[in-house]
Amino acid sequence: MENVAIRQRLDALIAEHGEDYASLSRLIGRNPTYIQQFVKRGVPRRLSEDDRRKLAAHFGIAERLLGGPADRAGHAVMARAGITATPGDFVLIPHLDIGASAGSGAEPGAEVPVAVLAFQSSWVRGLASGRPEALSVIRVEGDSMLPTLADGDNILVDTDDRERLRDGIYVLRTDDALLVKRLSINPATRRLTIRSDNSAYPSWDDCDPATVAVIGRVVWVGRRLT
Repeated sequence: MENVAIRQRLDALIAEHGEDYASLSRLIGRNPTYIQQFVKRGVPRRLSEDDRRKLAAHFGIAERLLGGPADRAGHAVMARAGITATPGDFVLIPHLDIGASAGSGAEPGAEVPVAVLAFQSSWVRGLASGRPEALSVIRVEGDSMLPTLADGDNILVDTDDRERLRDGIYVLRTDDALLVKRLSINPATRRLTIRSDNSAYPSWDDCDPATVAVIGRVVWVGRRLT
Protein backbone atom coordinates (compact mmCIF):
# COMPACT_ATOMS: atom_id res chain seq x y z
CA MET A 1 0.00 0.00 0.00
CA GLU A 2 1.24 3.51 -0.77
CA ASN A 3 2.77 5.23 2.23
CA VAL A 4 0.70 8.37 1.54
CA ALA A 5 -2.55 6.38 1.78
CA ILE A 6 -1.46 4.88 5.12
CA ARG A 7 -0.66 8.31 6.51
CA GLN A 8 -3.99 9.71 5.33
CA ARG A 9 -5.86 6.77 6.85
CA LEU A 10 -4.10 7.18 10.19
CA ASP A 11 -4.82 10.93 10.18
CA ALA A 12 -8.51 10.23 9.48
CA LEU A 13 -8.66 7.68 12.32
CA ILE A 14 -7.11 10.18 14.72
CA ALA A 15 -9.71 12.81 13.80
CA GLU A 16 -12.60 10.35 13.88
CA HIS A 17 -11.74 9.13 17.38
CA GLY A 18 -10.95 12.58 18.79
CA GLU A 19 -7.32 11.68 19.41
CA ASP A 20 -4.27 13.90 19.12
CA TYR A 21 -0.80 13.23 17.74
CA ALA A 22 1.05 13.63 21.05
CA SER A 23 -1.12 11.28 23.13
CA LEU A 24 -1.06 8.66 20.38
CA SER A 25 2.73 8.92 20.23
CA ARG A 26 2.94 8.36 23.97
CA LEU A 27 0.57 5.38 23.65
CA ILE A 28 3.13 3.56 21.51
CA GLY A 29 6.07 4.68 23.64
CA ARG A 30 7.43 7.34 21.27
CA ASN A 31 8.31 11.00 21.67
CA PRO A 32 5.32 13.40 21.48
CA THR A 33 6.00 14.51 17.88
CA TYR A 34 6.51 11.04 16.41
CA ILE A 35 3.01 10.48 14.95
CA GLN A 36 2.78 14.06 13.68
CA GLN A 37 6.11 13.66 11.88
CA PHE A 38 4.94 10.42 10.29
CA VAL A 39 1.56 11.79 9.19
CA LYS A 40 2.68 15.22 8.00
CA ARG A 41 6.20 14.57 6.72
CA GLY A 42 6.41 10.82 6.16
CA VAL A 43 9.20 10.38 8.70
CA PRO A 44 9.78 7.52 9.28
CA ARG A 45 8.75 6.22 5.87
CA ARG A 46 7.02 3.19 7.38
CA LEU A 47 5.64 2.29 10.78
CA SER A 48 7.58 -0.35 12.63
CA GLU A 49 5.89 -3.69 13.16
CA ASP A 50 5.45 -3.03 16.88
CA ASP A 51 4.05 0.49 16.35
CA ARG A 52 1.70 -0.76 13.65
CA ARG A 53 0.41 -3.57 15.87
CA LYS A 54 -0.26 -1.20 18.79
CA LEU A 55 -2.05 1.36 16.61
CA ALA A 56 -4.17 -1.28 14.86
CA ALA A 57 -5.22 -2.74 18.22
CA HIS A 58 -5.98 0.73 19.61
CA PHE A 59 -8.27 1.63 16.70
CA GLY A 60 -9.67 -1.88 16.28
CA ILE A 61 -8.63 -2.26 12.63
CA ALA A 62 -6.63 -4.80 10.63
CA GLU A 63 -2.86 -4.23 10.52
CA ARG A 64 -2.90 -4.37 6.71
CA LEU A 65 -4.70 -1.01 6.73
CA LEU A 66 -1.58 0.54 8.27
CA GLY A 67 0.84 -1.21 5.94
CA GLY A 68 0.97 -4.63 7.55
CA PRO A 69 0.88 -7.98 5.79
CA ALA A 70 -2.33 -9.52 4.49
CA ASP A 71 -4.67 -10.66 7.23
CA ARG A 72 -3.78 -13.93 8.84
CA ALA A 73 -6.22 -16.40 10.26
CA GLY A 74 -7.18 -15.27 13.74
CA HIS A 75 -5.78 -17.09 16.74
CA ALA A 76 -7.94 -18.22 19.63
CA VAL A 77 -6.95 -16.39 22.83
CA MET A 78 -8.31 -17.16 26.28
CA ALA A 79 -9.84 -14.12 28.00
CA ARG A 80 -7.36 -13.73 30.85
CA ALA A 81 -5.81 -10.72 32.57
CA GLY A 82 -2.60 -9.63 30.88
CA ILE A 83 -3.39 -11.43 27.62
CA THR A 84 -3.77 -9.09 24.63
CA ALA A 85 -5.67 -10.14 21.53
CA THR A 86 -5.22 -8.40 18.18
CA PRO A 87 -8.38 -7.30 16.31
CA GLY A 88 -8.32 -10.42 14.11
CA ASP A 89 -8.01 -12.86 17.01
CA PHE A 90 -10.89 -14.70 18.65
CA VAL A 91 -11.36 -14.28 22.39
CA LEU A 92 -12.55 -17.41 24.19
CA ILE A 93 -15.22 -16.46 26.74
CA PRO A 94 -16.09 -19.06 29.40
CA HIS A 95 -19.61 -20.48 29.47
CA LEU A 96 -20.23 -20.97 33.19
CA ASP A 97 -22.44 -23.59 34.75
CA ILE A 98 -24.69 -20.92 36.23
CA GLY A 99 -28.34 -20.08 35.67
CA ALA A 100 -29.79 -16.59 36.12
CA SER A 101 -33.48 -16.92 36.77
CA ALA A 102 -36.00 -15.00 34.71
CA GLY A 103 -38.49 -16.01 37.36
CA SER A 104 -38.51 -16.16 41.14
CA GLY A 105 -34.79 -16.79 41.57
CA ALA A 106 -32.31 -19.58 40.98
CA GLU A 107 -29.44 -20.80 43.08
CA PRO A 108 -26.07 -20.21 41.43
CA GLY A 109 -24.37 -23.36 40.21
CA ALA A 110 -20.69 -24.17 40.34
CA GLU A 111 -18.81 -21.28 38.75
CA VAL A 112 -16.74 -23.45 36.45
CA PRO A 113 -16.67 -23.31 32.64
CA VAL A 114 -18.57 -26.05 30.89
CA ALA A 115 -17.55 -24.72 27.46
CA VAL A 116 -16.09 -21.63 25.78
CA LEU A 117 -17.58 -19.41 23.11
CA ALA A 118 -15.35 -17.62 20.59
CA PHE A 119 -15.99 -13.96 19.80
CA GLN A 120 -13.81 -11.83 17.52
CA SER A 121 -11.65 -9.49 19.56
CA SER A 122 -12.62 -6.31 17.70
CA TRP A 123 -16.32 -7.16 18.08
CA VAL A 124 -15.97 -7.76 21.82
CA ARG A 125 -14.09 -4.49 22.23
CA GLY A 126 -16.96 -2.56 20.65
CA LEU A 127 -19.65 -4.41 22.57
CA ALA A 128 -18.39 -4.49 26.15
CA SER A 129 -16.93 -1.95 28.54
CA GLY A 130 -13.32 -3.03 28.45
CA ARG A 131 -11.60 -6.19 29.65
CA PRO A 132 -12.54 -9.46 27.93
CA GLU A 133 -11.69 -11.34 31.13
CA ALA A 134 -14.66 -9.58 32.80
CA LEU A 135 -17.07 -11.35 30.41
CA SER A 136 -18.83 -14.66 30.93
CA VAL A 137 -21.72 -16.52 29.36
CA ILE A 138 -24.50 -17.93 31.54
CA ARG A 139 -27.95 -19.32 30.80
CA VAL A 140 -31.40 -17.90 31.44
CA GLU A 141 -33.85 -19.95 33.49
CA GLY A 142 -37.57 -19.16 33.48
CA ASP A 143 -39.95 -17.02 31.46
CA SER A 144 -40.31 -13.71 33.32
CA MET A 145 -38.20 -11.86 30.72
CA LEU A 146 -40.22 -13.01 27.72
CA PRO A 147 -40.26 -12.00 24.93
CA THR A 148 -36.78 -10.46 25.28
CA LEU A 149 -35.13 -13.48 26.95
CA ALA A 150 -36.40 -17.05 26.93
CA ASP A 151 -35.70 -20.06 29.09
CA GLY A 152 -32.42 -21.63 27.96
CA ASP A 153 -31.02 -18.51 26.26
CA ASN A 154 -27.30 -17.84 26.66
CA ILE A 155 -26.45 -14.31 27.79
CA LEU A 156 -23.10 -12.52 27.76
CA VAL A 157 -22.58 -10.64 31.03
CA ASP A 158 -20.05 -7.82 31.48
CA THR A 159 -19.12 -7.79 35.17
CA ASP A 160 -17.06 -4.61 34.69
CA ASP A 161 -20.24 -2.74 33.73
CA ARG A 162 -22.10 -2.53 37.03
CA GLU A 163 -21.06 0.73 38.68
CA ARG A 164 -22.47 3.20 36.12
CA LEU A 165 -26.04 1.92 36.21
CA ARG A 166 -28.36 2.95 33.38
CA ASP A 167 -31.50 1.58 31.77
CA GLY A 168 -30.89 -1.97 30.60
CA ILE A 169 -30.91 -5.65 31.51
CA TYR A 170 -28.71 -6.80 34.39
CA VAL A 171 -27.93 -9.91 36.39
CA LEU A 172 -28.62 -9.36 40.10
CA ARG A 173 -27.88 -11.36 43.22
CA THR A 174 -30.47 -11.56 45.96
CA ASP A 175 -30.66 -13.98 48.89
CA ASP A 176 -27.98 -16.19 47.29
CA ALA A 177 -30.01 -16.41 44.06
CA LEU A 178 -29.34 -14.90 40.65
CA LEU A 179 -31.98 -12.94 38.77
CA VAL A 180 -31.95 -11.37 35.32
CA LYS A 181 -34.14 -8.26 35.25
CA ARG A 182 -34.58 -4.94 33.52
CA LEU A 183 -33.47 -1.87 35.49
CA SER A 184 -34.82 1.63 34.94
CA ILE A 185 -33.20 4.64 36.58
CA ASN A 186 -35.24 7.63 37.77
CA PRO A 187 -33.19 10.58 36.44
CA ALA A 188 -34.26 12.85 39.30
CA THR A 189 -33.90 10.57 42.32
CA ARG A 190 -31.51 7.94 40.87
CA ARG A 191 -33.78 5.29 42.45
CA LEU A 192 -34.28 2.01 40.61
CA THR A 193 -37.25 0.18 39.18
CA ILE A 194 -36.66 -3.55 38.78
CA ARG A 195 -39.07 -5.21 36.44
CA SER A 196 -39.76 -8.23 34.27
CA ASP A 197 -40.55 -7.88 30.57
CA ASN A 198 -43.30 -10.46 31.06
CA SER A 199 -46.23 -8.48 32.52
CA ALA A 200 -47.43 -11.55 34.42
CA TYR A 201 -44.60 -11.03 36.92
CA PRO A 202 -44.34 -8.28 39.55
CA SER A 203 -42.08 -5.25 39.50
CA TRP A 204 -40.26 -3.46 42.33
CA ASP A 205 -40.39 0.33 42.28
CA ASP A 206 -38.34 3.03 43.99
CA CYS A 207 -35.49 0.75 45.08
CA ASP A 208 -32.35 2.08 46.74
CA PRO A 209 -29.38 1.24 44.46
CA ALA A 210 -27.26 0.54 47.55
CA THR A 211 -29.49 -2.43 48.39
CA VAL A 212 -29.26 -4.03 44.94
CA ALA A 213 -26.31 -6.37 44.31
CA VAL A 214 -25.55 -6.01 40.61
CA ILE A 215 -23.40 -8.75 39.07
CA GLY A 216 -23.12 -7.24 35.59
CA ARG A 217 -24.87 -5.91 32.52
CA VAL A 218 -26.26 -8.24 29.85
CA VAL A 219 -24.72 -7.15 26.53
CA TRP A 220 -25.62 -10.03 24.17
CA VAL A 221 -28.01 -12.97 23.88
CA GLY A 222 -27.82 -16.13 21.82
CA ARG A 223 -30.44 -18.83 21.50
CA ARG A 224 -31.10 -22.12 19.85
CA LEU A 225 -33.91 -22.04 17.29
CA THR A 226 -36.43 -24.86 17.35
